[in-house]
Parts: sequence; structure tokens; C-alpha cells
Amino acid sequence: MKKRILVIDDEEIERVSIQAQLISEGYQVSTCPEVTCALKELGKDPDGYDIILCDIRMPGLDGYAFLEQIKSRFPSLTVIMMTAYGTIEGAVKSMRHGAYDYITKPFTIDELAVKLEHALEYRNKVQENIMLKEALQGRHQFADLVGQSKVMQEIFDKIQVVAPTNTTILLQGETGSGKEVIASAIHYNSPRKDKPLIKVSCAMLNKEVLESELFGHEAGSFTGAIKMKKGRFELANAGTLFLDEVDDIPYELQVKLLRVIEQKAFERVGGETAIQSDVRLIAASKYPLHELVKQGKFRDDLYYRLAVVTVNIPPLRERKEDIPLLVKHFVNKYRNEIRQETRDNTNDMQISDEVLRYLMDYDWPGNIRELENVIKHILTVNKTGQLKVGDLPESVIIPRLLDLKSQGTVKLSSVVDKVEREVIEWALQKAGGNQTKAAEILGIPRTTLREKLERLKPD
Repeated sequence: MKKRILVIDDEEIERVSIQAQLISEGYQVSTCPEVTCALKELGKDPDGYDIILCDIRMPGLDGYAFLEQIKSRFPSLTVIMMTAYGTIEGAVKSMRHGAYDYITKPFTIDELAVKLEHALEYRNKVQENIMLKEALQGRHQFADLVGQSKVMQEIFDKIQVVAPTNTTILLQGETGSGKEVIASAIHYNSPRKDKPLIKVSCAMLNKEVLESELFGHEAGSFTGAIKMKKGRFELANAGTLFLDEVDDIPYELQVKLLRVIEQKAFERVGGETAIQSDVRLIAASKYPLHELVKQGKFRDDLYYRLAVVTVNIPPLRERKEDIPLLVKHFVNKYRNEIRQETRDNTNDMQISDEVLRYLMDYDWPGNIRELENVIKHILTVNKTGQLKVGDLPESVIIPRLLDLKSQGTVKLSSVVDKVEREVIEWALQKAGGNQTKAAEILGIPRTTLREKLERLKPD
């Protein structure tokens, strides 16, 4: 694909000469005689040019003024300045205004070509970083990889290093901690991003079914195999294969998986023809595989093949500083979708500090997946736009009420009264103050609720 260059120079001879020489070098070149023309051109399609080549000395707006405007309006554009006044001061000023580099007139096409190649390499690196950031923020269907904690920043750094390679990666973390999201981020920031990302869960499948899923089968190879079927390794050719819950692969099938990794070839079940395998393998485990190796439940040779690079993903309870960011992210992700489903016209969603305290105090055994479901729940049940404690599911509220970790001794009746009072308050809030509805929520008669309210009144 040709690289597009925009040349801005008020001297027609210079402009036409540079254009002709760059076209002869394989570039696609457009020109403008002055800055206003260039700004209009870029306004039509700011992503349409790879490099801007701009003269410094021009009538009207000069190159420096152009740089200031371009960096405020199109900060990702890469600019090389041209000047017949090749001074250090000019170079420093160009850089200060945001230029990538500068070149002094007169120059040869070879000198310019070197500058352009370096600028293109720089631009490609910037674009890769932008793609990674977008991927991690969720513009390629993995929006849930969010975190500002130190451990998550370290994981982001590791992803950025390993994503462009073909290295096999092992992701280890509890269920719901984000392993699939990270696998997607790695794939979509690799050279294989335009090829298939095939996912398969190794859990809950017996040896025969999983073997067919991974490697495919020939027609008639077993009862029910009425036609040939391609397996996941074959479907993922030239792309990435994500093996989720690899810790559940039957021991006897681990040998065949190891052979595929080592020989980069396999046969379908019932087949004899070797099929070449060109896949980038990402495996995920909910248990530390080295512990399963010690227990004799996982082959050590397969473990070492899978764990070339290991990413350990912490549970949400160990990075609670990420919870406010995740809450904001999920609210933004689902509020419009849920409004459309419920025909709710609320303009904004606000989470009270009290709700956030409940979310921060909860230990999240289901990790990010559970938090996501809780946010979807409270967005669905709330109709006011102000998310309250009464909108939270019981699973989040009750553990906080029963939190006795910091207590030395307790009076049982006091604890029971406290829990009962707060659960009743929660039910009343959920019912909008209607005692009949609150009693229905609690599964008790209305008279019983009234008796409890009377008994639990503060002295």
C-alpha cells in the first residue's frame, strides 16, 4: 500500500519537484501552496496522510503557526519541516512546536527518503501504541480490561511487549478475572490481528469430544461422525487459538497437544494425513499449573511449552482500587443499552458514595464478571438515575452486614438486630417506602414487618 504524503510549500517549482521525485519513489503525494489550503485538506480526511512535509517560511501563516494548529486539531499527525535556513535555532523551534524532524533545503531525494522512512517507522509505532490503548480500553470488543492499579499497569506493559511476537502465553487467574479479555487484547495487537481468533473451553468436555473439537475428525471416524469436521487448530490457522481452562484437559489428551506444539502438525480424529498448524497459542488456567504438575495432574513437559511467558492476573479483591474505574466503565457501557430496552429516558446515572462503599467492601468471589453483572442489575432495576443501596442485589448487601472480621467479641442479639434493621431498610428503599411491597420482597406478612419496625425503632 502506498504511503500518502502532503507537501506544503508556497514555491511552485519546489512543490512540483518534490512531488514528482516522491511519486517516482512510490509515494502517493498531494500538495498545497499554503497553510489554509492544507488545513482544509486535512479537515476532510485527517487520517488520509502518513506524513506532512511543510515549509517553514511562507507568506501569511508560516510553518510554526501551522504546527501549532495541527498539533491541537490533529495531534497524531507526523510532521517534517523544510527550511532553507538550516540553523540549530530553527530545528529546536520546530521540535518545540511539535515537529517530528526537519530537513534543510536544498536536499537530495535520498536524504528526504531516509527522513521519511524514519518518520514512517515512528508513526507506525505510535499507531501500534494507540491500537493497544484502544484495545485495552475496549474498542475491539474487549472493553473490560480496565485498571489503574500497579499490578494491572504491569500487566499492560507485559502485553505490549509480548503481543507483537508469536510467543506462547499462559494466563493464570481465577474465573472471571479477565483472562479471555487479555487474550483478545494480545491477539488484536499482534501481526495476526486480521486472522481468526478461535476460542475453546477445555472444561466439561470428555476426552473424545474435546479431541474432536481441537483437531477435527474424518467422516465415519466414530458413531455420529457423518461428515468431516475441521477442528479449532485448523480453523485458527495463521491466527490465534485461545485454550481456556487448559487445566481441565484430560491427562491422556495432553500428549497429543504437546505433539502439535512441538511438531506444528496434527491429524484429524480417524485421519492419517498430517495437517500443518500455524497458530499462536494462548492458554488460560484457573489454577496455577505448576501446582497441578506437582500433583501429577498435568504434564510437566506440556506446562513448560505453554508457560513460555506467564501472566498472573490478580483477583478483584486484591486490586480494589480499580473498582471505581470499573464501575464507571460498566455504567457507561450498559446504560444506553438498558435504557433502550426499558424505554427509560434518564439522562445520567449517578452512583452514591454509600453504594460505592458497599461495592468496595465486597470481596467479589466472581471477580470482574460478577461486578459487571451487578452493575447491569442495578441499571436495570433503577428508574431514577440515582443508583442507591436498595438497587444492589442481596449477594452484595448481606456480606457487608455480617462482616465480623474486625470484631473481638460480639453480642449475638445486637448483630441480628443490626442485620434485620438494615435488610428491612433496604427492602423499604427498594419498595419506594411501600410496606406491603417491602413485605413481599422479604417474604413475610405485612403485619410481621410492622411488628419488626416497631421493635427495631431506636430508643
